[in-house]
Amino acid sequence: MSPSKAFSKAVLVLNSGSSSLKYALFNMVDSAVCIAKGNVAAIGSPKCCITHKNLQVAQDVNLQGTNVTDHKSALEKVMGLLQMQKEQAGRLYGVGHRVVHGGEYLTHPMLVTEEVKKTIEKASPLAPLHTPPNLEGIRVAEELFQCPQVAVFDTGFHSTIPPYAYIYAIPYTFYEKLGLRRYGFHGTSYQFLLDRAATYLGQEKENVNAIAFHLGAGASIAAIKNGKCIDTTMGVTPLEGLVMATRCGDIDPAICQILASQKNLNANQIDYVLNNESGLHGICGDKDMRNVLEASDAGSQRHKLAVEIYIHRIRKYLGAYFFHLEGNVNALIFSGGVGEGSAKIREMICAHLTAFGIEIDDTKNYENKTHTREIQKVGSKVKVLVIPTDEELCIAEQTKCVLEEQKILE
Repeated sequence: MSPSKAFSKAVLVLNSGSSSLKYALFNMVDSAVCIAKGNVAAIGSPKCCITHKNLQVAQDVNLQGTNVTDHKSALEKVMGLLQMQKEQAGRLYGVGHRVVHGGEYLTHPMLVTEEVKKTIEKASPLAPLHTPPNLEGIRVAEELFQCPQVAVFDTGFHSTIPPYAYIYAIPYTFYEKLGLRRYGFHGTSYQFLLDRAATYLGQEKENVNAIAFHLGAGASIAAIKNGKCIDTTMGVTPLEGLVMATRCGDIDPAICQILASQKNLNANQIDYVLNNESGLHGICGDKDMRNVLEASDAGSQRHKLAVEIYIHRIRKYLGAYFFHLEGNVNALIFSGGVGEGSAKIREMICAHLTAFGIEIDDTKNYENKTHTREIQKVGSKVKVLVIPTDEELCIAEQTKCVLEEQKILE
């Protein structure tokens, strides 16, 4: 295949954080192929560093102390690195942006327009740490690239959750006026997992019933019925639900008032504690699950307790979602850094569930493999799948779909 043909449909995926810019460039001619990817970290700091991987020639570039003052200069640096592949840099057909929160009205990937940007901005109070940098990434890309921009919303996958599962039992006007409801996150990951699971199982997505676990530093579970999400653990923000690396997950809301009165903490300080000083880190002082498990095995009771709390919360939701799906579950799907990487965690989650048709094969579970695979015993009613997630690839694929639907990419 000639170079001009190989890179005739290049899509750049951007994930703009408050001080970071993750990116991946894909060739979308036939099936999506990642050409290059990387991350600009600590934007605006003297410690700014750039890691760049050219996947075509297995070349890595690491730049330390780079002068990157803002997202625009970060993206300009990225484009300089992508000039190593001049064909695709010059043939960029679209930019796909990860947008963490779309609110109630932005539930599907869509072309970025002025109206879409205004709607994203209106939803920013629901994700004040994420939405402004997401918007900044869109504005900078619009300035630097003369091509369509597509927004892919992390909350979109969960837009099929029914009202009885997303409405909180607080005054209804808080929902009407402030949009306070369950939204859910990790949506691009779940979309990717559903697509890959359906292909692996040889089923149409509309026939898949699954419980999917995205377990990483941030962690959540989604219940999927007939290819649609019916419930998820995260809420109006990513704080609700499971115990995570530094997030507390579910707690009694009255704890906030107790902390305010007994510790003299204000709302911002409490929010910081619950998001950054809680979870595994709050219980045992360590947020890396590998270290937590190692210390637990070495006899640390506090680390052992942290693991037990982590597993207990997951199994609590697993049971609830199993019954939400009326026991008709095709597969459990494990993904994310912990879900993919820790056989021990998968084993603990699925322990003693034979009565529910869930049985893990220890040999398969502990095999050191990185591709999609099933790890259940022969005869297990429910398949147990481990699927490496790829959110950037999912965004690229959804971006391509939007461009094709708009007759932009043909």
